[in-house]
Amino acid sequence: MPIPGRHPSRGPAGAQETLEIPQTLFAVAVTTGMRPSEYIGLKWQDIDWERGTVSVKRTLRKGPTGQWEYGETKRAGSRRLIRLQNWIIARLKELEKFQAAHPVVDPEEWPESVGLIFITEFGRPVNANSLVYKHFKPILKRAGLPNIRLYDLRHTAATLALSVGVSPKVVSEQLGHTSAAFTLDVYSHVLPHMQDDAAAKVEAALMG
Repeated sequence: MPIPGRHPSRGPAGAQETLEIPQTLFAVAVTTGMRPSEYIGLKWQDIDWERGTVSVKRTLRKGPTGQWEYGETKRAGSRRLIRLQNWIIARLKELEKFQAAHPVVDPEEWPESVGLIFITEFGRPVNANSLVYKHFKPILKRAGLPNIRLYDLRHTAATLALSVGVSPKVVSEQLGHTSAAFTLDVYSHVLPHMQDDAAAKVEAALMG
């Protein structure tokens, strides 16, 4: 899937370009913990460049009849504000600049695509199933990684954050969970490591 607005070109340079849009999308997924329907439904207006945040306000998925449908987040608490990492902001700014210079969205043909951050080279919303089989699974295979689901990037984001000491409350808010207790229950496998690390830090502080 080429960068939105950039028509595929031939040769090595073109091959490299086709990797950029899924890389940015996957980077957003694994650093924010959003659900696939949430980051597929992100719009440029959701980003606050000055504060470096993104607002999760909606979902976007294909309905039973094949039509694209915007919807509410899973629950009221799933509407949330997430702080973006600096390198993610840089990638998104580059993508926005390119889309502005090379627009491909036809508002009459694909009104659902207007304002979306992630679109195909044809100006359409990103189909999660197509994303998985054309890009996600091949990337996992090339990297020798387990055959995980696209949704599992959400779990990866949570596990990484908890493993490096991010507060469960903060992780819970980022994921849009109902409570920190729910987050700790889901990711209880990370707790032993967190306790070992905490014990070592307290011991270092006490012993000077």
